Amino acid sequence: MFDYDFMRNAFAAAGIAAVLAGAVGFFLVLRGQTFAGHALSHVGFTGATGAALFGVSPLAGLVGFTLVAGVGMGFFGEKLAERDVAIGMVLSLALGLGLLFLHFYTSAATQATALLFGNVLGVDESALATLAILALVSLAALAFIARPLIFASLQSELTEASGVPLRAVSVAFLAVVAVAVAECAQIVGVLLVFTLMVGPAAAAANFSRRLGRAIALSAALALAQAWGGLTLAFYTDWPTGFWIVALSGVVYFVSLAARRAAG
Repeated sequence: MFDYDFMRNAFAAAGIAAVLAGAVGFFLVLRGQTFAGHALSHVGFTGATGAALFGVSPLAGLVGFTLVAGVGMGFFGEKLAERDVAIGMVLSLALGLGLLFLHFYTSAATQATALLFGNVLGVDESALATLAILALVSLAALAFIARPLIFASLQSELTEASGVPLRAVSVAFLAVVAVAVAECAQIVGVLLVFTLMVGPAAAAANFSRRLGRAIALSAALALAQAWGGLTLAFYTDWPTGFWIVALSGVVYFVSLAARRAAG
């Protein structure tokens, strides 16, 4: 399996994206912002198709569009009601643009399908280097805001009273989420990003109540599911995205059963 360059690149890309997705996804679950991650994946499709339409790298459009949208979502609302309205409006505008881009983007159906369902086997060295740099920057940013982000997620009123700028924290976090979504889309496509970002995080939260351990477990589960999906896809010739989703679902339901059994 590792005799092929494309498989080595695929495992490296999947590993990079999965670790970032697991860490970021845990905070998405903790903050109740899974809708934001779901919305940003669809926004990313608009950016990628728009970039391809104008002859730009789809990855650049994916990252750029999700980053702008993530910052916009964070800037316009921190309270739950405001946040959902802001996310909904950004998503609606993005889907409208996506519809327009698809109207003109009729000559590359194969590339559009790859954006929707992922094409991890097509990641080259250049894209791999870009993914690695983006992941390192994102993880560093997440580590920098982790402490105020945790307090803002668990005790927002007390955190705000202590002088922590909640809106700035929210903007920074959603910018990191945007990059994570863009990376995951390279692996499982924009339609299945939700699974890789939220599934391992939700399972980790069921397995452990300690924050540090749960974050590490979330990243480890995402990594195991990504690499497991690639391995199973290689030997069965079934889509990688299917196997990742299947593994994520199995792990989540096992974690749910374990949590209920533990009382």
